[in-house]
Amino acid sequence: MFEGKTAVITGAARGIGQAIAWNLARGGADIVLCDIKEDWLAETAEGVKKAGRKVWCFELNVTDADAVQKAFNDIADTTGRIDILVNNAGITRDGLLMRMSEEDWDAVLSVNLKGTFACTKAVSRIMMKQRSGSIVNIASIIGLMGNAGQANYAASKGGVISFTKSVAKELASRNIRVNAVAPGFISSKMTDALSEDVRQKMLEAIPLSRFGSPDDVADVVSFLAGDHSAYITGEVINISGGMVM
Repeated sequence: MFEGKTAVITGAARGIGQAIAWNLARGGADIVLCDIKEDWLAETAEGVKKAGRKVWCFELNVTDADAVQKAFNDIADTTGRIDILVNNAGITRDGLLMRMSEEDWDAVLSVNLKGTFACTKAVSRIMMKQRSGSIVNIASIIGLMGNAGQANYAASKGGVISFTKSVAKELASRNIRVNAVAPGFISSKMTDALSEDVRQKMLEAIPLSRFGSPDDVADVVSFLAGDHSAYITGEVINISGGMVM
């Protein structure tokens, strides 16, 4: 599906970002991996190589707009083109609003929302010249429904959703599609460490009665990145096992 295409994934060192990179590589894409520390990317890069695809690793702080612009210019010079961007870089700094520090608020908004803005702005110049491209933003169901103790995270991911719809309208005339996915509870080291009681309460809120996997998210991202979704833009697909309908 992705033969001859190049995909850039931020936050690619582990979890959902890693699964997305490997999924796109298996589909034939060459992969550019970005994360805050380049040496974190070794495992993901090895998986891309095993799929028989080219891989490049970039150390990138998505909150630094100048560094992002330079990185994307360097990526385009190195690879020749950028067909897919997956904005996956994200952090959490959970806490009740009345106790939340301004630092924790700013950090989450800066990485999750400003980072998505900076990378999308940088890649849009490249894709506009190509007159083609697909951008997939990783949002969250928390951006749709909110969650106590995550006001900063909810605001950032709600912003990503609205940002996605606005940019989709701006770039559609250049054949650039912009969509988002909103994962629910996805299996991770964090969910594995939860007590059985807490896990059970979380599962009771999921109609499909299981946590999602990073591959569940990666499959939908690959669909939105590829030609099978060529008439879809400005959409948000929930990957939540039915938590949000």
